[in-house]
Amino acid sequence: MLAGVITYSTRLTTSQLSALHHQEQAGARSQLAQLWDRFDFRKAEQQVVRLQTRIVKAYVNGQPNKVKKLQRMLVRSLSARMLAVKRVTSSKGARTPGIDRIRWASSASKMAGALTLWKEGYKAQPLRRIYIAKPGSHKKRPLGIPTIRDRAMQALYLLALDPISETGADPNSYGFRKHRSTHDALSQVFRLLSTKQSATWVLDADIKGCFDHISHEWIIQNVPMDKDILHQWLKCGFIEVEKGKAIFPTTAGTPQGGIASPCLCNMVLDGLEQVVKTATPKGRQINFVRYADDFVVTARHRSDIEQYILPAIADFLRDRGLALSEQKTHIRHIREGFDFLGCHIRRYPDNKLRITPSTKNVKAFLQKVRAVVRQYRGGNLGQVIEHLNPMIRGWSNYHRHGSALERYEYVDHQIYQCVWAFLKRSHKNKSGKWIYAKYIKTDLRNPGRKAYTAQVKKVVRKDGSTIIKTIHLQAAANTKRLWHPKVRGHANPYLPEDQKYFRWRQGLKKSIREGKWKPAWYAG
Repeated sequence: MLAGVITYSTRLTTSQLSALHHQEQAGARSQLAQLWDRFDFRKAEQQVVRLQTRIVKAYVNGQPNKVKKLQRMLVRSLSARMLAVKRVTSSKGARTPGIDRIRWASSASKMAGALTLWKEGYKAQPLRRIYIAKPGSHKKRPLGIPTIRDRAMQALYLLALDPISETGADPNSYGFRKHRSTHDALSQVFRLLSTKQSATWVLDADIKGCFDHISHEWIIQNVPMDKDILHQWLKCGFIEVEKGKAIFPTTAGTPQGGIASPCLCNMVLDGLEQVVKTATPKGRQINFVRYADDFVVTARHRSDIEQYILPAIADFLRDRGLALSEQKTHIRHIREGFDFLGCHIRRYPDNKLRITPSTKNVKAFLQKVRAVVRQYRGGNLGQVIEHLNPMIRGWSNYHRHGSALERYEYVDHQIYQCVWAFLKRSHKNKSGKWIYAKYIKTDLRNPGRKAYTAQVKKVVRKDGSTIIKTIHLQAAANTKRLWHPKVRGHANPYLPEDQKYFRWRQGLKKSIREGKWKPAWYAG
């Protein structure tokens, strides 16, 4: 039971938090909701950034004791705890509970959760393990879902760990890092392979079960954060949803589904770029690009990869309990091409390097499209178009920085055929000419093309009144090609001197999207 006035300095125990979830305490709930709703998150973010900057400076200056002190100060601050709760409750994963089946949906429950984020008395609960299908495969991979409180604790300690991770990261590591994306990795690969003097051999590598096999001992010894908390995350165990309530121990790996897992994975693999570049004799042209556990190494000679690079990578990974996947690791010539991050990268006979959507990626996308169309059998075309348009827009925008027009047209044709079959099934007694006249009109965005159209009701006012609106099926081929400005490899978002650069880069990307600027040499 809670008594007295609740303030920001109040510490709630887990039993008190449980009481807030299961009992009707109108007074306590209203106080908590008011505290959450009145909180200034913008000011809190500024305070956290200042502490993160101090952590980076202390780490660079070789002051480990000061780093620990600042990390402790950060995780104990109210600003960090509130931001951690806001992050985990505003994501899609907030709707998925852990084994305790608790969600923090209301303002009162979020505030109550923030007041329980203390190391004292904290014990991580087992993960709720489920299995999800791998993209383009019939196999399934395990996904561990922590409780909402464990997720918030991970988000809290990640605020103190991420600045160190960024400072010690490899320059050409782009996965799960602030202001970096798959497009930065692809841009770097294009730079390395697009000229006549570029390397011609590529090691396309993948680590076997990276998240599942990382050595716990290595993480605990080498990751600079609170060891007690880290040990609890790694050793909390998991419960199989389909096998009752038996708790299975975790002896290796970081759970896929945990907020801190990508950062821990990056810290485990940081240093691999330097190992690769120093493995070969001096004067050899070796380059490295990594996104999470997928990476490529370029070299002028195949023998350099086989003789020097592969053994060095194997030794590096062995110390961390990892190994390369034999099935997904290949050495290929650039004229043969290779797949990386959903794209196919290849130098064609005209001696130009092109990045196109990979065949596997296209097939996986079309499978999702066909599944959506099957889902609406018996429905109307308007529902299908409303569901498909965001999918088509997202997929085509991902590939708009490469040479994707041919693939776009192929995908549009396949979607056209799929929707046509849907309409033929929906209007069995009508002719193809009637269906064409009713549903296919000129695309407003591109008058030279035809598109499927449908009329749907749209709510336009608060009183619930509606209008009839015509919507067009999105065409991937209408997507404009854009240039992507690659991020500087050594830029650190936690240092003041680099924060100005990241703000400038955000403005540049916005100008490119709006068509206000592009480099003179770009032919897109």
